[in-house]
Amino acid sequence: MTVPLGTDFQAPGVYRQDVFPPQAPSLLTGVPAFLGYSGDGPVGEPVPLTLWPQFEARFGPPPAAGFLAYAVRGFFENGGLLCYVVRLDATATALRALRDGLTALAGTAAVDLLCAPDIVPAPNVSEAPDVAAVTALQAELLADCQRTGGRFAILDAVPTATTSMVAAQRAALGGNDGALYHPWLWAEAQDGSPLYLPPCGHVAGIYSRSDQQVGVHKAPANETVAGVLDLRVNLAGDAIGQLYAEGVNCLRAVPGRGIRVWGARTLSDDSDWQYVGARRVFLTMGRWLEHFLARVAYEPNDVRLWVRIMREVTAYLDTLYQGGALKGRTPAEAFFVKCDSETNPPDVTDAGMVVTNVGVALAAPAEFVVVRIIHGASGVSVQPGTTA
Repeated sequence: MTVPLGTDFQAPGVYRQDVFPPQAPSLLTGVPAFLGYSGDGPVGEPVPLTLWPQFEARFGPPPAAGFLAYAVRGFFENGGLLCYVVRLDATATALRALRDGLTALAGTAAVDLLCAPDIVPAPNVSEAPDVAAVTALQAELLADCQRTGGRFAILDAVPTATTSMVAAQRAALGGNDGALYHPWLWAEAQDGSPLYLPPCGHVAGIYSRSDQQVGVHKAPANETVAGVLDLRVNLAGDAIGQLYAEGVNCLRAVPGRGIRVWGARTLSDDSDWQYVGARRVFLTMGRWLEHFLARVAYEPNDVRLWVRIMREVTAYLDTLYQGGALKGRTPAEAFFVKCDSETNPPDVTDAGMVVTNVGVALAAPAEFVVVRIIHGASGVSVQPGTTA
């Protein structure tokens, strides 16, 4: 006999109850915070949005100046699920407003991406972009990512057709937790006039879409950019190669395949962290460890706790391995977890600490696909080769 929970049992016997244990909490990735200016809405308050119409309901229609609204719209047009919007104080200086907005995000743990579309001013045919002013504000985003941990900044190049200016902007920026994208996008305003947009909002939507479809380790590149007509500048192949070698991710119009993100490099000078996917796996792993191992705080620090930590962390890393985030022929080659008496000698446990060593081998994207066709007198053969 099946009975619902809470039944008052009277006759002795066997009763079956269906119990559905709660699912293990998951960690959503690809959740940006957009910081910028709007004509309405609360100032300095992170507002969660899951649909584009919610932006207009809370912050009003897109104003005559500023790109916040269009960045949020581009995010949802490209498959974004959830974002937070922080309206900046237009009466403060740009630096003060940005810092206050970042402070307002301090308690929003769900955010793992940062976008500030209004940092870079609109194109001006009579005046060159102030690269120093732009990079000073973008450096604040990168510093916040490093300070808070777990966040990654999507930065916009200045609106220019001069690759040397973009290269100068890139040279002024550094850090493991950010990526720079060039050029700007071309859309059409409601009155039919050209509308040039910074790419961060659309690219953030691609980050979210790629995370949903494959995983955080997937390079958010070779993906179609939706919601735009063209690029403000169509880069030649050699220009893309020069910028990419310096760590600038380009957008390009590919004949027959639309406008695509064509790059997945970070701003890091460290070869271990030069790929967006690898860095975001590491950041996401840190967020998971922080969020889901918090429940073991104040547990008795003995072998049972060590085994529990090893079991939970191993299960999580095995999920990453099975999804392709870690490289190796076997899980043993892809990662290790060690939490025992060696990592926790008496002086460590007496100090109230439990130490776990975790090692991972992060997978890298295939940036250069080389196909070698061997022509021989006796026919054509295929031979294994390596890139030079």
